[in-house]
Amino acid sequence: MTARITRKFSSLAFLMRKAYRKILITKPSPLFIAFIAIALSIFLLGGGVYDILEKPLALLPGLTGRYIFFVPYALHEQTLNQSLIAILLYALGVLGFLLIYQSTKYAFKPRQASTFLLIGAVLTVLAYFCCEYIIWLIFNVPLS
Repeated sequence: MTARITRKFSSLAFLMRKAYRKILITKPSPLFIAFIAIALSIFLLGGGVYDILEKPLALLPGLTGRYIFFVPYALHEQTLNQSLIAILLYALGVLGFLLIYQSTKYAFKPRQASTFLLIGAVLTVLAYFCCEYIIWLIFNVPLS
């Protein structure tokens, strides 16, 4: 019985050592690393850490009985919906920039290059103006 348990633990140690070596040797692709870096930066810029630590409300009751999804007159506080919209808009802007970048790869296909360029520019400008509009809404909310 003891030899059997010892053999199981020794093979477990061998398997763990083998898995540790594989983890050390494995090199992820640069595309995967770039994707993770972009996703992490969008999460941080959108307020993901604030959402995890503070656990904000999704909607706030307004004075007129309606619900609002942002905190008026305060950029230092946010609701969960507001940060999710910010994350979505940042991702939309990054997608637009990626499409603009992809359009440079199709220099010998002008129609496809101009389509990617146009769609990427529209997504980037749309994300920018939506972010600006939300900031404008925060500071121009009537109190009554």
